[in-house]
Amino acid sequence: MLITPWREPEPGSSSYRLSWIATGAEGDPLGVAYLRVFTAPGATHRAEADVRVHPAERRRGIGTALFEAAVGAARELGRRSVTAGPVAGGSPFLVSLGLRPVLHLTFARLPVAETDVPRMTALVEQAHPGYRLISWEGTVAGDLAPSFAASRRAMDDMPMDEADVAAETWDVDRVRAIAAAVDKRGDLLCTVAAVSETDGSVAGFTELVVPCGKGGDAQHYGTGVLPEHRGRGLARWMKAAAILHVHEAHPQIAGLLTDTADNNVAMRRINEVLGYVPTHRSVLYQLDLQPRTAATAAS
Repeated sequence: MLITPWREPEPGSSSYRLSWIATGAEGDPLGVAYLRVFTAPGATHRAEADVRVHPAERRRGIGTALFEAAVGAARELGRRSVTAGPVAGGSPFLVSLGLRPVLHLTFARLPVAETDVPRMTALVEQAHPGYRLISWEGTVAGDLAPSFAASRRAMDDMPMDEADVAAETWDVDRVRAIAAAVDKRGDLLCTVAAVSETDGSVAGFTELVVPCGKGGDAQHYGTGVLPEHRGRGLARWMKAAAILHVHEAHPQIAGLLTDTADNNVAMRRINEVLGYVPTHRSVLYQLDLQPRTAATAAS
């Protein structure tokens, strides 16, 4: 067995990917490993591994060798941890490699055709004094971009159990780069935001990605409300508006998919109220490459 590394071209705005392919004596492919190396400020301590081996070639040490190649590269790059997954139902293979479960996620789906339109409309029209809703598709407008980028810190304290994540730094270029990346692959980023009437700043947002021009399901990217604006029902308000938007503007979409940490009780309750039905649970695994001190745990 031969393992050959290569670095994929065109790094993204916040990460790049390293790859390895395992081949047999005849040069036939046996498996592949990917290592996503994060470069965004606040995420440079971690990497994400993905190992795939052809079913007929499993239990021969190929996956282990590929994973060790990826972890070796992460160590050389000075990464503090490597995550893998999430894996539906769990992964004895990852546990055998020394990884531990650090985050349990519940996946849920809302069938768009079954949307209770009158109820969603009532939720959207419910008054939230001091706030108004706005929405856009694609890249955020220039005048709103700085405030929208600043609102991304709403995700900094999102419940993530023991996963080695930290607050990331966002700016206008990064939020625009994400929208451009979604557009480049043929999808559409749809955003609903709650804006404070006091100063016109973004108080919270919810994003989802629609497979443009195609059917299938749309995927929620994230929902966050800044700490100083919480407790006013803004998250449910925004998500109800996003559901209505997809129902009306993208009728070809069959469902909306979301995943939420099991310990994020508030968001799971919102999803339940809005009609999302759990489909399965998955586990994220992590390998700690460096010990986490009190200082690094806060970084």
